[in-house]
Amino acid sequence: MISVFEHPWLSGLFGDAELAALWSAEAQLGHMIRFEAGYSRALGACGLADPALAERAARAIEVARIDIEDLARGTARDGLPVPALVAQLKRAAGEAEGAVHRGATSQDVIDSALACTLRETAALLRGRIETLQDRLAGLRERFGARPLMGRTRMQAALPIAAADRIDGWALPLADHLDRLDRMLPQVTRLQLGGPVGTRHDLDGQGEAVTRHLAQALGLDPAPQWHARRDGVVEFAGLLSLVSGSLGKMGQDVCLMAQQDPREISISGGGGSSAMAHKQNPVMAELLVTLARFNGTQLSAMHQALVHEQERSGAAWQLEWMVLPQMALATGRALCAAIALCEAVEEIGATG
Repeated sequence: MISVFEHPWLSGLFGDAELAALWSAEAQLGHMIRFEAGYSRALGACGLADPALAERAARAIEVARIDIEDLARGTARDGLPVPALVAQLKRAAGEAEGAVHRGATSQDVIDSALACTLRETAALLRGRIETLQDRLAGLRERFGARPLMGRTRMQAALPIAAADRIDGWALPLADHLDRLDRMLPQVTRLQLGGPVGTRHDLDGQGEAVTRHLAQALGLDPAPQWHARRDGVVEFAGLLSLVSGSLGKMGQDVCLMAQQDPREISISGGGGSSAMAHKQNPVMAELLVTLARFNGTQLSAMHQALVHEQERSGAAWQLEWMVLPQMALATGRALCAAIALCEAVEEIGATG
């Protein structure tokens, strides 16, 4: 069964087309092509290839027509698509093939593409978090003065204002933005280490090539991180924190929707096939589901920290399976939370 994020009808609930586009095969291939073109130019600029041939290679790479079926066969054979991709690019470059991929390794290409994807993902998530902050501020302004019963351990405790509960949903979002700002430099790093992470195949020009290529890709020219995955796993942790905070909001709304008298009214769908009188809090339930999904996936990302020696295949491949799903879950959760806020008609008592 295919992922719920791509399923023909389940994607209607779980899907996020905008974020899926950032993680699509087409987007990943585009980043890899930009890496290879920029790398050829860097070789030329740093004296490791004839500048004219390097530019010719870069231009050929940028317009190459990539055979995706060949990449699939190559991935089945080699465990990753880059050897097959490089072979295609070398053929496209013709006599300039010596300026293609020399001194780089497959992980340099794939992880640099990942860094570009995480940068774009972070920007999209930031915009959605800021939109959600605005929507929650609007709810606070409209309903914040209304009374609610405060509940501890799901039992009636003491009266509170609706603003108190809304603040509980909103306040973590600012912290998540701060975390994102602190973390982003740790994951928007160029990966360039060569076969064993030493850059020795670049004839002493490793630092120069790294700086040149990093500038072309808009990434930080950091030391290689082939077997150091803490930045990637920390990003996954932030995804789980964001979706977890939204799950708390969703859980509160689910409980508020079942109280008698009801403490929240939500417009829209949520119909039942058997009970026409029902209006289920679908978006709130979805927030809980996505929070729990990411919470379970995060443990797999921590398993991906364990690389053997200079590079791992098994741990690295685990990231490919888990991290995109976590990003999609978080993006969808933010959209659902925004939609939920926009659907709220009443919070608290009106009298």
